[in-house]
Amino acid sequence: MTNDAAESGVRGFFKKLRAKLNQGPSWLTADIAQLLPGRRIDAAILDDLETRLITADVGMAATTRILDDLRKRVARNELADADALVGALRAAMLEILAPVARPLDIDPRHKPFVILVVGINGAGKTTTIGKLAHRLRSEGRSVMLAAGDTFRAAAREQLTIWAERNDVPIVGQASGAEPAAVVFDALQSARARGTDVLIADTAGRLHTQAHLMEELKKVKRVLQRADPSAPHEVLLVLDGTIGQNAVAQAEEFHKGLGVTGLVLTKLDGTAKGGVVLAIAQRLGLPLRFVGIGEQIDDFGVFDAGEFVDAMLRTGGDGGRR
Repeated sequence: MTNDAAESGVRGFFKKLRAKLNQGPSWLTADIAQLLPGRRIDAAILDDLETRLITADVGMAATTRILDDLRKRVARNELADADALVGALRAAMLEILAPVARPLDIDPRHKPFVILVVGINGAGKTTTIGKLAHRLRSEGRSVMLAAGDTFRAAAREQLTIWAERNDVPIVGQASGAEPAAVVFDALQSARARGTDVLIADTAGRLHTQAHLMEELKKVKRVLQRADPSAPHEVLLVLDGTIGQNAVAQAEEFHKGLGVTGLVLTKLDGTAKGGVVLAIAQRLGLPLRFVGIGEQIDDFGVFDAGEFVDAMLRTGGDGGRR
């Protein structure tokens, strides 16, 4: 893919993000202009913003941090009008999100670079794997998939469809096979072929199911017998529509596996995106990608500025549109 084509694709994704995330007027700033004429920015307006943040799954810790910053600015008479308030809100949100906006870096010293994809059923793991494989292939990398979800009957079939669509090999075994064995075999195969990246699917499981979390830990241990540095990325896929449950999932998966990156999916339509701030404030884990639909190009690298602008419906400089 040429640089011009890649840049065009990035612009197209951000345009889609603005259109799909929190469809309609911004849940944070829709009425700000109507609230302010003839009155100063006061405690009542900030209390209203606080309520909006909490009800949009931003979480108490991130909300408190944002409001503390706004109250200090009000005390210093820095917020004279609606645009100044929205600009300050944007800056406070960016302060939380900018540190976690870290793209996935495929280290060429590790070949294959092993990505273990985890998450609960329904979060969008299989679709994420397919889109990630497409992205890596478009960058000129060779990719192999491992069908490590041997519990769900349709999991291998779904992953095979993505493998065929992306023209990449897939390693799998019969339903009910040992997941760790499947992923181990895939690593050996990828190594023999000189494959750049191995993406391993895993069975979806609730973060509260201890015995299933142990199975994931076993997959990781078995990988490390073949390559002590593997997996090189533990990528947790989270459903952006489930609110604070996503924070709890991230905490438990991180505690059990040492998550190194996040993908937030299903941000099209109803999701407000506030949980991104909650996770960033609580865990500080790198947010690699966001998904905004089912199409193969509805998937892009997380950009803190573009994401905040999409939430606030601003043009990128703090001004409302």
